[in-house]
Amino acid sequence: MKEMILTIIGCVGSAIAGFFGGWSSGLTTLLIFMALDYITGLVVAGVFHASPKSETGTLESRAGWKGLVRKGMTLLIVLIGCRLDMLLGLNYIRDALVIAFILNEVISITENAGLMGVPMVKPLKDAIELLKDKTDDTTADGK
Repeated sequence: MKEMILTIIGCVGSAIAGFFGGWSSGLTTLLIFMALDYITGLVVAGVFHASPKSETGTLESRAGWKGLVRKGMTLLIVLIGCRLDMLLGLNYIRDALVIAFILNEVISITENAGLMGVPMVKPLKDAIELLKDKTDDTTADGK
């Protein structure tokens, strides 16, 4: 039974890696940072009650679910980039998307650290505020 379960897990893992054009350190890093962002978000809401994602600042299942859906969409976009690379005979669209999403996760982790009270240097704080403002502007315009 154990061998059967391990075989199934291995086949599913191989299929997923194949869809992404093979497994790379970039994908591993992205998944690690996604997990860290999700965990730090849970800590901000569950321990510090300072989450901007809920009205009370505490844990909310709907906000957690939205976060997981967003992370799933991130992986879907990386998958699309990988398939475009294969279709066009390129090898940089997936990597560019992975790097962009890693940077996004780093910003989010840093923001969560700030909500926990971890001191941040002013240039980093300013950069996060600038990026948040730009995101708010594009969201308000619907673009």
